[in-house]
Amino acid sequence: MQTGVVFPQTEIGSDPGAVRTYAQRVQELGFAHVLAYDHVVGADPAVHRGWNGPYDVHTTFHEPLVLFGYLAGLTSLELVTGIVILPQRQTALVAKQAAEVDLLTGGKFRLGVGLGWNAVEYEALGKEFSNRGARLTEQVSLLRALWTEQTVTFDGTYERVTGAGLAPMPVQRPIPVWFGGQSPRAYLRIGQLADGWFPQVPPGPELDEARLIIEGAAADAGRDPAQIGMEGRVSWGPGGADQLAADAGRWRDAGASHLSVNTMRAGLGSVDGHLAALAAAAEALGLA
Repeated sequence: MQTGVVFPQTEIGSDPGAVRTYAQRVQELGFAHVLAYDHVVGADPAVHRGWNGPYDVHTTFHEPLVLFGYLAGLTSLELVTGIVILPQRQTALVAKQAAEVDLLTGGKFRLGVGLGWNAVEYEALGKEFSNRGARLTEQVSLLRALWTEQTVTFDGTYERVTGAGLAPMPVQRPIPVWFGGQSPRAYLRIGQLADGWFPQVPPGPELDEARLIIEGAAADAGRDPAQIGMEGRVSWGPGGADQLAADAGRWRDAGASHLSVNTMRAGLGSVDGHLAALAAAAEALGLA
């Protein structure tokens, strides 16, 4: 089970030096990848009365693909978006940015994608919110064509490319596309299309039910369900390293191929606090 970390988007602040220190220390501790969440803009609760989203206009988010260009020059870690909200972005531009990150990392990149939940953000980016699921399915097909074919002609319901292509091409052809999501419809898409997925529920009955849907959809699509990766997530909390190691063990027993350690919302404060927790986690997980 490959183990990485969740980049502490909402708590690391805006100092490039802190970002550099964090990434380089994560690699020294033996973690294999950095996973970053994505939000382009936050809603202002003073304008959007009754706002109850987990993030708002005051919540910091580094743009993941630009961030990864920086991290690629500092470390040899695998870089993972977990997830980019694909339907609010231009598909060909995401394909280009992803190909560049893949090149800069020497093929150590996974593009995690999902639908998102923030209609305010969709509006700001000029994209339709209501049909985002149907558009995501088409976008993934176009991404893979752009990463594997020198010239692409694609005439879909929502996407059109006529005799155009990327140069340079990525190292991985195609780049692995992993999905987020927590609904029966999302699980069907994962089974039909994804190289891997990020469960939003812990090991247990809900995860088992989700996997049944995914495996059935994969089989119906002529795919091998065993080839679909699964990345669990464990969070630093009051139980410390011992509890985190126990939670990681449950993911290992559940068959996870990957795992990320999340230190956000644990009251750790500074970058040094996050790194101290990760050092204890690395030791408990046998990485250090």
